[in-house]
Amino acid sequence: MPGIDESLLEAMRLPGARGALVVDWISGLALGAVGEAPGGDTEATAAETAELARLAMESGTLAPAGGGSAGTGREPAVADLILTTADAYHLLRFVITTFDSTVFLYLWLDRADGNLALARIRLAEMADRLVLG
Repeated sequence: MPGIDESLLEAMRLPGARGALVVDWISGLALGAVGEAPGGDTEATAAETAELARLAMESGTLAPAGGGSAGTGREPAVADLILTTADAYHLLRFVITTFDSTVFLYLWLDRADGNLALARIRLAEMADRLVLG
């Protein structure tokens, strides 16, 4: 089972990957980073994507249909977020753990060279295998 560094390096092997982070969405801190960050500032990227993640996770609008938690109760209300800009995709994938996880994987993907579907699938696989701590 890979840790943070191994997962980030795996993310960077995806076609079009420009940068990847593991972020705690409560504190806004990057737990790991590799590659570039939009705007050149990893910590600012971590803080700003954490704010987006927090809004999504605390949104009543995005809660599972019928209220309550999704599936077994371990899954977060939101599995992932995809933001599209003119030249990039920004993917956030929430990591499920046995404890109350507040961590997500962030991938900055070049729109011209990246494959959004492949990146989403691989990021989900990475999140499932990620070992924290």
